[in-house]
Amino acid sequence: MEVVRPRIAMISEHASPLALLGGEDAGGQNVYVSEVSTKVANFGYEVDVFTRRESTGVPEVTSWSEGVRIISLRAGPLEYLKKDMLLPLMPEFRDNLIRFAEDGGRVYDVIHANFWMSAWVGCELKQRWNIPLVVTFHALGKIKRLHQGAADTSPSERIAVELRVIDEADVLIAQCPSEKEELIELYGADENRIVIVPSAVDVETFRPIPRREARKIIGVDTEGPLIVYVGRLLPRKGIDNIIRALPLLSHGRSRYARLLIVGGETDEVSPETDKEVARLTEIAKSLGVLDRVTFVGRRTQSVLKYYYSAADVCVSTPWYEPFGLVPLESMACRTPIIASEVGGMKFTVQDNKTGFHVPPKDPEILASRLEVVLNSYGLRTSLGRKARDRVEKFFTWHQVAKRMATVYAEVLGRRAEIATDETTALGRPLRHAR
Repeated sequence: MEVVRPRIAMISEHASPLALLGGEDAGGQNVYVSEVSTKVANFGYEVDVFTRRESTGVPEVTSWSEGVRIISLRAGPLEYLKKDMLLPLMPEFRDNLIRFAEDGGRVYDVIHANFWMSAWVGCELKQRWNIPLVVTFHALGKIKRLHQGAADTSPSERIAVELRVIDEADVLIAQCPSEKEELIELYGADENRIVIVPSAVDVETFRPIPRREARKIIGVDTEGPLIVYVGRLLPRKGIDNIIRALPLLSHGRSRYARLLIVGGETDEVSPETDKEVARLTEIAKSLGVLDRVTFVGRRTQSVLKYYYSAADVCVSTPWYEPFGLVPLESMACRTPIIASEVGGMKFTVQDNKTGFHVPPKDPEILASRLEVVLNSYGLRTSLGRKARDRVEKFFTWHQVAKRMATVYAEVLGRRAEIATDETTALGRPLRHAR
């Protein structure tokens, strides 16, 4: 007898596993959707990932891995659009998702929506198909508005949509304790419907490489102290905070520290083509440290481990970050991390054990921590060892997928109990709306 595998409709309207990482709207969510879908399939599920089609060169259906397909749906023009422009296209996205599923006779058992616009689609599908809805927000509108103010370009409807989703979803996935608190305190979410499942890191891709070997591979010819930043080049990431800390390093070997900035829209970046690079270049020039700052450009996941491993310390000091994968990637490479005490970083980084917490926008405190780390080989070794241990214990994709598979099983179990109760009450089989 053929075993029927439960089917998951995973929705991620702007963040496709097919997208290149490092772009303005391509980052942690792309990795999350790819890894969770791939790994949860190993626990007996079939997953279709629904995302927006951005090019004529992308087929509607792509086989991604065993048990996982990526379905690229038409919604608006076949071109890249920033995610904050996509809300008006969501009805078309919803309708084409329904067409794909129902015309093909594809029946799903659980919806897992990622981000608030996908969650709106998820609410619509839940009403039509009468199946459970699991939601991972990845970021919350009220928090983004609080930290970004006028710079927040989210559509005005965002918070109203989030409130609807929080009311209708069967399970809300919080990626860290602070997100759970925000859902309860700012949105009035039911604590009993919130489950903490963190994001994670690929511990095989991100692994320690001997420092000298790593520096040779990336073309760094110095034995001196090296700081690395990895991530998107956006003002909220606080890269200027790291640059401002450089001239404050005045003790021991830290005085000679160099900074590698890894990230951007293209493999090579310049002030002429990237306004954030231009802004950061001017800051470095005004502080007299431009010769100690290198803009590397975008790099793929497969080579980032060499940059982490080449560095004495990784720094990530954004003033707003819902979760943040960079600390986990650095920790997996056994590289100490200095991170802002915000969002998920308060959870992933253990202060004075796997790295250090610092307040955002405070180059003086950052510089003091950099001096402590850069001037002590023993401390760097200890922090790095504990960092890797923490990742292996709590933050692998296998562990996350196992927990997510349990969430799916629990909502399916609850739905089966409800169906049984209703069947008994009605005296006839219950049919889901399809």
